[in-house]
Amino acid sequence: MLVRLTYLIATRIFAWLFLMTRSAATKNVEILILRHELAVLRRQVTSPKPGWPDRALLAALSRLLPRALREHRIVSPRTLLA
Repeated sequence: MLVRLTYLIATRIFAWLFLMTRSAATKNVEILILRHELAVLRRQVTSPKPGWPDRALLAALSRLLPRALREHRIVSPRTLLA
């Protein structure tokens, strides 16, 4: 489990480093695409079952959001880790 979490964190760090080299327009288009894909997936899946590493990463990332955005999330970091 710890190896999987370490691998997940390492791949996210490399992805973020790659994102720093891309333009803002490209990032905005990717965000729009991902939001649409998420909307499509939410219509198809009744209840997702994230694993422990997924919940830990989502909890850590959601703590980085400003309070105004964090309040509008479906679940809080505390709920994700429960």
